[in-house]
Amino acid sequence: MVRVLLVDDHEVVRAGLKALLESTGRVDVVGEASSGEEAVNKAQTLEPDIVIMDLAMPGMDGVQAARRIAALDLETKILVLTVHDEDEFLVPALDAGVAGFLNKSVADTDLMGAMEAIVRGHSYLPRRAAALVARPKTRGPSVRKPGPEVLSSRERCSIELYAQGFSASEAAGEMFLSPKTVEGYIARAKSKLGLNTRRDIVRFALEAGLLRPEGEEQG
Repeated sequence: MVRVLLVDDHEVVRAGLKALLESTGRVDVVGEASSGEEAVNKAQTLEPDIVIMDLAMPGMDGVQAARRIAALDLETKILVLTVHDEDEFLVPALDAGVAGFLNKSVADTDLMGAMEAIVRGHSYLPRRAAALVARPKTRGPSVRKPGPEVLSSRERCSIELYAQGFSASEAAGEMFLSPKTVEGYIARAKSKLGLNTRRDIVRFALEAGLLRPEGEEQG
């Protein structure tokens, strides 16, 4: 069973999501929160597998709450479920440590698929969102950027797992290494590639073919 914390300031939305998820027989909704502050506190107490969270909430918004939850260094993954335009909210959410991004309009058909991808350790980015991340921040003269060939095999593996949404600790488990060692590989890879934020890393992974939008075959 996947343990889920639902975060939305509208009770009717939480009730609908809870009914949808629990009807599958594969999800246990272990808690609910109506604000960012409450979400952080309950995530720390309950340690759910996934937090499904709205972005627009009074007080602490979803991006701020995601950043706080990510800083707790739990095994918890965060899936943003929102009605808001991806162009405005996707990048801040990714930089805050969110593993997935889904519009509420497709929750009834795509929510379980998004959750399953996140549980498997992947980021969940709809194709339009992935295209936005891959888009350069500014336009200017074409400059050749370093590619995966500058990375060692372990640096490449570390950065690929990190782009998929793994924390350094989780990536360490996959690679049978210590978290400190993997953190070193990630830091060296970021330095070699000139990357800073999670958005930079996801964009690099998309451009290099290390990460593909959800629904597109891995090749």
